[in-house]
Amino acid sequence: MRPLTDHTPKPLLEVMGKPLIVRQIEALAGSGFRDLVVNLAHLGGQIEKALGDGRRFGVNILYSREETALETAGGIANARHLLGEDPFLVVNSDIFCDFDYSLMQEKSGEMGETLAHLVLVDNPPHHPGGDFGLSGETVILNGEQMLTFSGIGLYQPALFRDIRAGESAKLGPLLKNAIQKGRVTGIRHEGVWVDVGTPERLDKLNSPTSDSRW
Repeated sequence: MRPLTDHTPKPLLEVMGKPLIVRQIEALAGSGFRDLVVNLAHLGGQIEKALGDGRRFGVNILYSREETALETAGGIANARHLLGEDPFLVVNSDIFCDFDYSLMQEKSGEMGETLAHLVLVDNPPHHPGGDFGLSGETVILNGEQMLTFSGIGLYQPALFRDIRAGESAKLGPLLKNAIQKGRVTGIRHEGVWVDVGTPERLDKLNSPTSDSRW
């Protein structure tokens, strides 16, 4: 996203006049989520200043700070002391979507031995091969139709138990190991979803022809 992110963290980039992360927080609040943890790395102070304690969004925000980026699983493990022992939802702050987060609220009490419940989407042009398949609600490594991981997932704390706080770690290997053991489920989201990973995708969302609902 450079040069846009040279001076502005990606979650604060705006779509239709509203930062990406604010859109996600409002959607989470509307689905009943009240206690949020925001991971801070690149220019994180700007995010904390923009969001504050979350009160104006109807939520309570705590912050997990990284001196250097720890990758997704490392960032989650670093924030474990703030997340508690129940299943928790993780949402990438640089996506734009209309997913109904209340579905994850309902699923959190039904996970049992499941380590992760992922939201999958149709493959975008920049990721045509996808990540995982779905067999019913079970996520599989290879399927007739592959789908893309949306960056939205519900996780059991046990998935991250072997990662030390402050250690860098990727999420992919953890998920693949759990999938091989049959302990990952998923849902396919067929609505709006955009990985805002390039200036061109951001421009497209902000173009006059974008859906006026957003």
